[in-house]
Amino acid sequence: MDSSLTKRAAVIDAIPTVFGYVGIGMAFGIIGKASGFSTLNVFLMSVIIYAGSAQFTTVSMLAAGSPIASIILATFLVNSRMILMSTTVARYFKKDKLGKGILIGTFLTDESFALSMNKVNYTSGKMTFDWFNTANIVSYITWLIATLIGSLLGSFVTSPEKFGLDFAIVAMFIGLLYLQVVGDKKLQKLLQIIVITITFVLTYLLTIVLPANMVVIVVTLIGCSLGMVLKYVFF
Repeated sequence: MDSSLTKRAAVIDAIPTVFGYVGIGMAFGIIGKASGFSTLNVFLMSVIIYAGSAQFTTVSMLAAGSPIASIILATFLVNSRMILMSTTVARYFKKDKLGKGILIGTFLTDESFALSMNKVNYTSGKMTFDWFNTANIVSYITWLIATLIGSLLGSFVTSPEKFGLDFAIVAMFIGLLYLQVVGDKKLQKLLQIIVITITFVLTYLLTIVLPANMVVIVVTLIGCSLGMVLKYVFF
């Protein structure tokens, strides 16, 4: 990764996350097909919903016959963390037209957000619509293709866990975390390690007492607040 913010650079920068999309997208396609949905339905879920964890939730709730209102609410709660991410990203597009901001937000994912935060470490805090939009589109297309392939393979693969597909998203985020730590030149490594450790501990403890879809939001708010306090008091 370098400081270039061209469309070509976005395609290259997005390659590491593409592998994660392939794994988890195929896993969703396989699970969706195994849950009794047609290839078309599984594919359309990715086209319209485009949210990995929310799509898994939707499939499981639909298969269980849950009310539509419950599915919509659950999907909103699972994806509510995007509000925090969009707020963070929006500051880079204050001078752009509203439509561009909406487009960025529409295709924003955990992976593209993490990728963009890594990128600003190499650009002295700069970001462009062309780079971000290209990275988002590459991710979106990859997700659709992976889902389609997975749904086609769903008739033959009944246990995606045997192939490690369920670990793909975890492996990808480990890689993104590593890139964030080594790429951020503004924060001391000790501070980053302390915040990461606090985040791990909070995630473990809060998972015991809070619903999984709320843990991400709560840990993000607490972790960021503690990180800011540590930075200005001790670092």
